[in-house]
Amino acid sequence: MQSKATTVEAYLKELPEDRRKAIEALRKVFKKNLGKGYQEGMQYGMIGYFVPHSVYPDGYHCDPKQPLPFAGLASQKNHMSLYMMCIYGIDEHRDRFVKGWQAAAAEGRARKLDMGKACIRFKKLEDVPLDVVGEAIKRVPVKAYIEHYESVIKQSGARKPAAKKAAGKPAAKKSAARKATGKKATTKKSTAKNAASKKVAAKKAPAKKAATKKAAARTAGKAGGSRAARRS
Repeated sequence: MQSKATTVEAYLKELPEDRRKAIEALRKVFKKNLGKGYQEGMQYGMIGYFVPHSVYPDGYHCDPKQPLPFAGLASQKNHMSLYMMCIYGIDEHRDRFVKGWQAAAAEGRARKLDMGKACIRFKKLEDVPLDVVGEAIKRVPVKAYIEHYESVIKQSGARKPAAKKAAGKPAAKKSAARKATGKKATTKKSTAKNAASKKVAAKKAPAKKAATKKAAARTAGKAGGSRAARRS
């Protein structure tokens, strides 16, 4: 459930009191353990923690206008969510996080882990072992996170090289060249057609004149015959 709030403070004001307290408590854990270079703000309709463009100009490969996501906190319709991109795809960090949560659950300090690839769902603050979350956040400094992210993107080929954009220019030139060639060919055809028309017209003109002369001669012959008949 995405919010239209543009600031974290506005987002928190929208929440019911119990959820606001839970999100604020987790927010304190995040801010306490985040390494230098990360930033808090609204992202994708929730409270986000990300690598700003000032640190990583390329941004998120799915949408370069967005800063690189690191983690997030959200209030959904039926539960609250904790997004941990910092453990997604990093087996060592994920395993430590899962084991830490399971140990806390066994001690009665947390509820059984309900986790997707990088999303942890919970209904109340008591379900979450705050120390385990804090340690997971602290283990991934900005530099290490960017290096891991770029290695994954490079292997998957998800980000298109910037050089491909420049490839459009030669294509445009080729297209222009084709159009120019097409125009020349059309001009040549038109010129040839006009020349052929002139030749045909030139041939028709003498033929027409000759036909006219023959007709005139016939008329003159008939007239002469009529006169001779009258005289006789």
